[in-house]
Amino acid sequence: MRTFFLQRDPDTNPEIPDSLPEAAARILEGLNPVQRQAVQVTEGPVLIIAGPGSGKTRTLTHRIAYLIATGRARPHQILALTFTNKAAREMMERIERLVGAEAARHIWMGTFHAIFARILRREGQRIGYTPDFSIYDTDDAERLLRELMARYHIDPRQYSPRTIRHLISGAKNQMIGPEEYARLVASPVQEKAAKLYGPYQEALRKANALDFDDLLLKPIELFEQHPDVLQRYQERWRYLHIDEYQDTNRAQYVLARKLAAAHRNLCVVGDDAQSIYAFRGADIGNILSFQRDYPDATVIRLEQNYRSTRRILKLAEAIIQHNRDQLEKRLWTENPEGDPIVLIEALSERDEAQKVEQRIRDLHVRYGYGFRDFAVLYRTNAQSRSLEEALRRGGIPYRVVGGLSFYQRKEIKDVLAYLRLLVNPHDAASLQRVINYPARGIGQRTVEVLMDYARQHGLSLWQAIERVEEVGLSARAQKAVQEFHFLIARHAAKMDTVPVDELARTLLQESGLLEELRREGTPEALARWENVQEMLNAIAEYVATAGEQATLSGFLQEVALLTDLDEMPEDNRVTLMTLHASKGLEFPVVFITGLEEGLFPLAQATQDRKDLEEERRLFYVGVTRAQRHLFLCYARSRYRYGEQQPSVRSRFLEELDTDVIVTEAGLPFRRGEVLDRRPRSERYVELDSHYYRRPLQQRSSSGATRRVVYDEGAGEIVPGARVEHAIFGEGKVLALEGQGDQARAIVFFPEVGQKKLVLKFARLRRID
Repeated sequence: MRTFFLQRDPDTNPEIPDSLPEAAARILEGLNPVQRQAVQVTEGPVLIIAGPGSGKTRTLTHRIAYLIATGRARPHQILALTFTNKAAREMMERIERLVGAEAARHIWMGTFHAIFARILRREGQRIGYTPDFSIYDTDDAERLLRELMARYHIDPRQYSPRTIRHLISGAKNQMIGPEEYARLVASPVQEKAAKLYGPYQEALRKANALDFDDLLLKPIELFEQHPDVLQRYQERWRYLHIDEYQDTNRAQYVLARKLAAAHRNLCVVGDDAQSIYAFRGADIGNILSFQRDYPDATVIRLEQNYRSTRRILKLAEAIIQHNRDQLEKRLWTENPEGDPIVLIEALSERDEAQKVEQRIRDLHVRYGYGFRDFAVLYRTNAQSRSLEEALRRGGIPYRVVGGLSFYQRKEIKDVLAYLRLLVNPHDAASLQRVINYPARGIGQRTVEVLMDYARQHGLSLWQAIERVEEVGLSARAQKAVQEFHFLIARHAAKMDTVPVDELARTLLQESGLLEELRREGTPEALARWENVQEMLNAIAEYVATAGEQATLSGFLQEVALLTDLDEMPEDNRVTLMTLHASKGLEFPVVFITGLEEGLFPLAQATQDRKDLEEERRLFYVGVTRAQRHLFLCYARSRYRYGEQQPSVRSRFLEELDTDVIVTEAGLPFRRGEVLDRRPRSERYVELDSHYYRRPLQQRSSSGATRRVVYDEGAGEIVPGARVEHAIFGEGKVLALEGQGDQARAIVFFPEVGQKKLVLKFARLRRID
């Protein structure tokens, strides 16, 4: 195994040979010595460990151009695989500038799915697919599963098609077929997925269709059943390149091994410290084991960072050194030392958002940064709500990347539609949006009949519903419409007597919307459920601020003012995005918000070392997006479940290099120091060696006791604990409330979702 490091003294590195063709020599110009090594080592397996901001894309594109310029490969003999179309386009544009458009267009370059779909169009008949096969997206797949569930008498209300699809997709990512998956089932929902897996695959085949997972699995099947096809592509592609290798799954790993087996000219580029997509099936073991798979591999480490200040890089190193599973590398830069990283402590998420907005305004004025130079990062999409509101109040333009604006998300629009109906039941758009969501037996045909009746009699749709007995619907449809009318009318009658936040929560519970999201049980559904909870938090926050003046119409008016503002200029906005969405980007100024236990890292990640290490890698990714200024933020309290609850500073903050961090006041940051100035009775005490802490007491504004913990002695049930329930199985304690016989635990169970359990009767057993 050969390893190349970038020496600080450039005289120790080889110069560009005089014998190279002029075009090839030009390609090497401007590369640092180790980048040049990565370009010139063309034969055999090569692992390029590329730290953030080290010129990874530049190195890879110059390597491909160098192969062509030196005559080592013709363009069609090169295969380059990426994970996004954007990355493929950017690489192709750079290569075109280096070798010309005519040569570049013959290179096989694209995403895994695009390249292997192209192969299956050509060769799929060998395994029973015609060239015009369909590719099913997630909606198509779930529609097919719903049909199969009806055939096999599986209730979609009990077992969501989305959940079933998620489980089947997970099995495919691990290259587990239907028969093997059936032997591995460990829960009722997995049993149903196993029952449908085989019929689902057969139905796809009959439809001459593939889902996205099949676009990777079927080429493997093709190559294994027809070695001559594999041999033909092995001979065609003499040089194979894979970008972001740390993000590959099992099927992608196998495809790379098969295609590179003949010439063994496999060059992979990636950074194990930026492996953050395990939830999508990515396997960090692929890059960690590359040297074991290819003992003769040349390992090249791109360690010089061109993006960030020295202080930011020092902080990043302090973060990632706590991970056990990682490859050796040491980032360095010739950039200036830079400003210290600032730790911002806020009283609440609202205060956190206001402090972020104030810092953005200050840096915008003081240094002349454009708004496009700022990025605000967070762990979950739900966190964007308070940030969006603060920026809108301050008149600062922003865009939400990697997802819809909080108030534009479907689940939030559904909530607002229900609330608007209470204030104005004649709002036809809101009425049509939720009259059959969640499904309650009011089909589109029923709605059309009601609308026809309303038009004929000059009524609103709501008035037609009030006269549903006269419309001429079936008894079943009429009953469903009457029940919906009663739901809305009953809650509308309470608007003047019930607090707004309580009214909203009750309506959403009785409508079935919360239960619908909980029942799906997928990570996506859980994220939508969290967004709805965040919406309820916004209402509770509004009530706490407005006091006796709080009304539902007042809240809706505030939201309307937030969502109806004119769009800001596209080219000069603050960027709001999740940490996952920020990968591959860079900004002069970065804020990382919500650095609290249970939020970052997520509560469910803290029980498993590998999950916790991925959370830490995500933190590392966020930090290394910053070029000049970095702010780390956390709140001492945050709204959860409609109430303001105390928060605990993230364990990640206790791992940082204190030399490069200062507090908002400019004072040195010391690990373990409690910045919280509240009375000790309202703070936290540590439990054993864990970072989980429990509130001894939390008081409302009136001084009344709101929450205490429930203590079972040696088997203490605390937030973050893993527990077992006789019916629901293993779960994770999210929060505790009440006292004595009324003490309750909010527990998330992977199989059934979130439950609120009275501890006196729940008989939870702690299992960690």
